[in-house]
Amino acid sequence: MSSTDMHNEAEDSGPSGYAAARLRLLTEGARSGPPRRSALADLTDDWLTGLFAAGAEGLRGVSLVAVGGYGRGELSPRSDLDLLLLHDGGDNKAVSALADRIWYPVWDLGLALDHSVRTPAEARKTAGEDLKVQLGLLDARHIAGDLGLTAGLRTAVLADWRNQAPKRLPELQELSAERAERQGELQYLLEPDLKEAHGGLRDATILRAVAASWLADAPREGLADARRRLLDVRDALHLTTGRATDRLALQEQDQVAAELGLLDADTLLRQVYEAARVISYASDVTWREVGRVLRSRAVRPRLRAMLGGGKPTAERSPLAEGVVEQDGEVVLARAARPDRDPVLPLRAAAAAAQAGLPLSLHAVRRMAAGVRPLPTPWPAEAREQLVTLLGSGRPTIDVWEALEAEGLITHFLPDWDRVRCRPQRNAVHVWTVDRHLIETAVRASEFTRRVHRPDLLLVAALLHDIGKGWPGDHSVAGEIIVKDVAARIGFDRDDVTVLSTLVRHHLLLVETATRRDLEDPATVRSVAEAVGSQGTLELLHALTEADALATGPAAWSSWRGSLVADLVKRVAAVLAGDDLDEPEAAAPTAEQERLAIEAIATGSPVLSLRAQTEPPTEEQPSGDPEPLGVELLIAVPDQPGVLPAVAGVLAMHRLTVRTAELSTLDLPDGVDGSVLLLNWRVAAEYGSLPQAARLRADLVRALDGSLDIAGRLAERDAAYPRRRGVVAPPPRVSVHPAASRLATVIEVRAQDAPGLLFRIGRALEDASVRVRSAHVSTLGANAVDAFYVTGPEGAPLPGEEAASVARKLEETLRG
Repeated sequence: MSSTDMHNEAEDSGPSGYAAARLRLLTEGARSGPPRRSALADLTDDWLTGLFAAGAEGLRGVSLVAVGGYGRGELSPRSDLDLLLLHDGGDNKAVSALADRIWYPVWDLGLALDHSVRTPAEARKTAGEDLKVQLGLLDARHIAGDLGLTAGLRTAVLADWRNQAPKRLPELQELSAERAERQGELQYLLEPDLKEAHGGLRDATILRAVAASWLADAPREGLADARRRLLDVRDALHLTTGRATDRLALQEQDQVAAELGLLDADTLLRQVYEAARVISYASDVTWREVGRVLRSRAVRPRLRAMLGGGKPTAERSPLAEGVVEQDGEVVLARAARPDRDPVLPLRAAAAAAQAGLPLSLHAVRRMAAGVRPLPTPWPAEAREQLVTLLGSGRPTIDVWEALEAEGLITHFLPDWDRVRCRPQRNAVHVWTVDRHLIETAVRASEFTRRVHRPDLLLVAALLHDIGKGWPGDHSVAGEIIVKDVAARIGFDRDDVTVLSTLVRHHLLLVETATRRDLEDPATVRSVAEAVGSQGTLELLHALTEADALATGPAAWSSWRGSLVADLVKRVAAVLAGDDLDEPEAAAPTAEQERLAIEAIATGSPVLSLRAQTEPPTEEQPSGDPEPLGVELLIAVPDQPGVLPAVAGVLAMHRLTVRTAELSTLDLPDGVDGSVLLLNWRVAAEYGSLPQAARLRADLVRALDGSLDIAGRLAERDAAYPRRRGVVAPPPRVSVHPAASRLATVIEVRAQDAPGLLFRIGRALEDASVRVRSAHVSTLGANAVDAFYVTGPEGAPLPGEEAASVARKLEETLRG
């Protein structure tokens, strides 16, 4: 039967005809989705128009209006009918009788009805008091009666909404946040409420209301499709359960998937999560824009008065090369070129996460539209920016989601697509696979002081479950994937081996500790053989805890933690022979020897700056080579205070130290004196590098005491307001007495920051110890520095003295 025939039957036969036509429409296999919802609304319109006409004969100044979902022409099989009988206040008795002629037939069919009878003034007053009523009236649609009455109400309601938006939108945002807190995130729930959870149909409706206010608009790409998909799922849920429910319960998911022609319940949930993610991200961006607009409106009159009526210019504060902060968001600098700078998205993301600021939607879309592929392997800067992003704590999540929304994550990590929005049907897990991986990286960022290689910990955290997108044991599949991904990212062969071992055995410690007898020597030996080294064991211990904490509250406890710690202690004893030997000094190059001889001859520091680049790759055989930074070689006659002087001068010139080594150079026979050689790799925070002559002049002044480095750095810090940014774990300083026979090794793990190395060097000088050699590295946002120190006589420090130096150094860094 055609739609026209259904409509005629509904009109001719009254309620029973409507019921039959409705049933046929809902059981038609050929029609579903938006066409069925629209047809059901049209069918209902025709029926209600007949009821209205029969009861309103001779009555003027009355109209029947659909509001809410019905007003939008979207009726799911068990949706409520939201109706308003609008009248001009004339014959109240006749209007009441008309209402009964409409409402009772609806109730008689067992349909849910949300109804009201009001004048336009009453409707506007109620809307002003109740946000839910106001949102419903924004979708008001005329069904029957006085069209002018309905049109007048629509015009007035829209005008009221736009006039009151600065007051009502913050109220609506607060109610939305409270609802999200109660209902949870739709994109992660195993039994989600399709309407009320954050990212659900209610939020999609709210975005329409915000757009109607003319104050802000949601990102529209993919939004309509996401909303349609959730409505389709709700239709199928209503049909399979026969109930007006929005909760997608576990026991009904297979039936709903079959109704939609999907493979299985997992495929259904993944589609629901993807739709919810689009709506959730659009909501976050839109509310941020609403806040920005309202703040600018509040500030503008005062600024105009101060500036004599001129338009104020938004302040732009540099964050990194090509990246600035403007109006509380991270945006691209005017000179930024995404099409020529493939690292820019990672650099912008790392800067945003470190500053605790959102990435501008415009910036993300501009980067997504113009970014070109990274060479294989990645340049060092790209790898470091990824590690910095992963190590930034909670702010990482929002920044990652912004990149994800525009496809930049799969651009950099194509394997991510298999775990994206993938559900985990395990009561212990509270997140989808991809969100669990990000949560694990966030947790791992809290443990970066516990490990020698925080970069490997963070990348392993990100990738440890990457195999869940493939059939079979996800740890085995993940090991294979990570070998490829880690090599592409640019880790060397040894690091790739460590990362693949961590992924392959990321469940080993907790499973062994809770399921095996730790008193059995074979148990401990098997773990030691699988892990292979002390460094890998240290990383695996931290990864195990981060993974469990990111899984959910049921996955970790003090008891489990104590069992794992006991196992780690026993395995470490088996691996105790892996302690590092004293590093051997490499033979000096011709350039190093030349600089050293010049430094002895002049009695002052000598330096050279040289750019380092990646060699061409198959993907990038020509064009500009990828920059790695600048190699800085400094030769200085041996004297106190060299380390803090050099570090302080570099900090003054806004140079970031990525790696640094300090050692004593053996001079050729016949050359008297001792020279300290510093071989560092540095990069400008933003802008161009200073001239070598300026660096040398400031270094001379720093060494002779005429340059107050501490004062200059303090003045600069005071000139810039502190950003809220990421809350880093506290610094940690430890002594490794067995690491060297010739010196005491003091290791510092701290959040990298301008002037950090200067503060460390000055604290060691104040402790009257001599830095025999130093090995400094910056791994993402983490500095991991080892200092080989001796007493004035050149011998290792006694145990108590070494502990005292470490303790004072840690106190200095914490202060």
